[in-house]
Amino acid sequence: MKKGPVDRSEGGGEEFAAAEEAEEEEEEWASSGKLYEAYNELHGLAQEFETPFEAPAVLVVGHQTDGKSALVEALMGFQFNHVGGGTKTRRPITLHMKYNPTCELPRCRLVSDADPAIAHFKSLAEIQAYIEAENMRLESDPCQFSEKEIIIKIEYKYCPNLTIIDTPGLIIPAPGRKNRILQGQARAVEALVRAKMQHKEFIILCLEDCSDWSNATTRRIVMQIDPELSRTVIVSTKLDTKIPQFARSSDVEVFLKPPVCMLDGCLLGDSPFFTSVPSGRVGSGHEAVYRSNEEFKKAISLRELEDIASLEEKLGRSLSKEERSRIGVSSLRLFLEELLQERYLESVPLIIPLLEKEFRSTTRKLREVNQELSNLDEVKLKEKGRAFHDSLLTKLSLLLKGTVVAPPDKFGETLQDERTNGGTFIGADSFQFPHKMMPNAGMRLYGGAQYHRAMAEFRIVVGGVKCPPITREEIVNACGVEDIHDGTNYSRTACVIAVAKARDTFEPFLHQLGFRLLYILKRLLPISVYLLQKDGEYLSGHEVFLRRVEIAFNKFAEATERACRDKCMEDLVSTTRYVTWSLHNKNRAGLRQFLDSFSGTEHSSNGNSTCLGGLQESSFGSNDNKHERLKTDSKPNHGTQGVDSNSCSPLVETRLVDLLDSTLWNRRLAPSSERIVYALVHQIFHGIKEHFLVSTELKFNCFLLMPVVDKFPALLREDLESAFEDDLDNIFDITQLRHSLGQHKRDLEIELKRIQRLKEKFKEINHQLNSHQMQPKRISTVKPRC
Repeated sequence: MKKGPVDRSEGGGEEFAAAEEAEEEEEEWASSGKLYEAYNELHGLAQEFETPFEAPAVLVVGHQTDGKSALVEALMGFQFNHVGGGTKTRRPITLHMKYNPTCELPRCRLVSDADPAIAHFKSLAEIQAYIEAENMRLESDPCQFSEKEIIIKIEYKYCPNLTIIDTPGLIIPAPGRKNRILQGQARAVEALVRAKMQHKEFIILCLEDCSDWSNATTRRIVMQIDPELSRTVIVSTKLDTKIPQFARSSDVEVFLKPPVCMLDGCLLGDSPFFTSVPSGRVGSGHEAVYRSNEEFKKAISLRELEDIASLEEKLGRSLSKEERSRIGVSSLRLFLEELLQERYLESVPLIIPLLEKEFRSTTRKLREVNQELSNLDEVKLKEKGRAFHDSLLTKLSLLLKGTVVAPPDKFGETLQDERTNGGTFIGADSFQFPHKMMPNAGMRLYGGAQYHRAMAEFRIVVGGVKCPPITREEIVNACGVEDIHDGTNYSRTACVIAVAKARDTFEPFLHQLGFRLLYILKRLLPISVYLLQKDGEYLSGHEVFLRRVEIAFNKFAEATERACRDKCMEDLVSTTRYVTWSLHNKNRAGLRQFLDSFSGTEHSSNGNSTCLGGLQESSFGSNDNKHERLKTDSKPNHGTQGVDSNSCSPLVETRLVDLLDSTLWNRRLAPSSERIVYALVHQIFHGIKEHFLVSTELKFNCFLLMPVVDKFPALLREDLESAFEDDLDNIFDITQLRHSLGQHKRDLEIELKRIQRLKEKFKEINHQLNSHQMQPKRISTVKPRC
């Protein structure tokens, strides 16, 4: 600001010096105002557009009732918030405070939640009402808390140049199931505060309401983010309540200057600050203690003097200048203001390249949006859709053949995960094969590798299935009565039992395999989309088109799996409806060995055994190769040379009559008959299982896996071409897309203008710094103590 001519004679020199000093203060205030205004706008830009830079700010962290909101109000010099017991802050409150000597009263602007570019002027009462309304709204909300900041811009003649973020108070809930709601709230608040502390540019103001520094309440959480406390300022609140607790001066000495081991690190500011905020609210009601903010400020100053006097009385000595600089809200405010100013000035040269980079990035995004808007015509949209079709099919084929491009930690599944999400193979006995005994069980697989593992598990589980137990009642019930005689047919009985048990045993496995493999195939689509995004081939903004592709793929996979399962079911039905001995009785040698041992126990005589063995061969071995039987008959039987062949005929006839009597004419279930049925059932069951395993695996490979490769491309192309001809506008949602792109373009243009304006501001500030028009203040008290 320019001044008029000043007479240097007769005292004019002193007036000129005073005027010059005032002019320098005004210029410094104007320059500082530009600096803080630029950083406030930078902070707002980072919050609104999620840009990759952060402006320095003071983040207030503490537990409930530690006095966070009261301390923030004392730093500002006026009251605006709802303070007291319990949770009074459910959204972070960002205060952009700017010193303005022309504002006799606080001038506040509340940034709109709907449009952050708009800030409405509000009175202190209106801001307090808005904060209370938000707290009440969130109190009934399931989330209870919100990380979206309430942003308030403040100008005031007593206001420091600071950006302070007041966070919700941390909670220490009581244990026990009845306190689960409060425990959930505690986790939500801690997660919110942790996320805010992750910003490296923030100075953490850690509030501790304790008289013993060995009790680390808030520091316990802060040091998990800032282990050395290198960007943390410790503040002990409610000093006026702690002084009477000390009985000895040595306790006060330790409290004011705690040893390094107690604070565990290089504390920013060398030692803690100690503050007291007088209780009572500003207002005109009967409950108000202070009639104006001026009275509130005087009470704060008086409280500081009383705290110093009480400490000196306890210590029995006067406090040093360094100790006084740590006591009171005014000392803390001066320290934070100078510290933040130093951070601002140090960051100016670094902010300019970031703004340049963000300007280029936003310009590129705006160019891409304009290109997308120009491509919203019929021909280009069809070309994009066909190109996406080809790229998607390439990725699907790549996943089935095998690839390592997709990260296994994100898309892979262990066998345990696969069983949880896609179902398990469980038989009628509810036995589940231990996943640790399966090959590659602990590996996180996807695509073709996961498909192969699931099929291998199916083979192992079904291959180990045993024939269910057979009861005598089941055998008797299966005998029944023939349509022409009342005799028993134990071969039919065995077939009836075997096919029934096989059908009940293997049908659930068929459904379980279909569900598992369908789940694995459906996982291919999101992994393919990830690969498309990674290669820059994804159609962003065309959600309707992408949704149609997803629906088409899922419908195809479900229909293909259902058709494949029907084919397998048809094969299982045919295998369990009619017994073909050449198919079901593959291991006849084992059955003959069993019958030979059975006949050996029934008849001790070699001759009888030989005759009955021949009978059994003629009865059960009728399907054997005739050539082999002739070769066997042509060989001389040395074991029966001394036996007359004619003498065997009566024995054979007698045994035949006995066999018919025990198996055809007599319905008493003898042990011999039971053993024969049991052996036949197991033999038939084993044959059905082998056929079921081979045919099911073959059919799922041919009719589920292969169609994804050779049929789906043509069906998807046909579906898309039909949609292109009939409903192109809706499939690409051109109207909505044009509207969203237009809105995105306007947002980018606003962001580009704000970045350009900030670039010019910071370049001007940097030029002033380089020209020594604004020197940074050196802060001797902010060096870390190690």
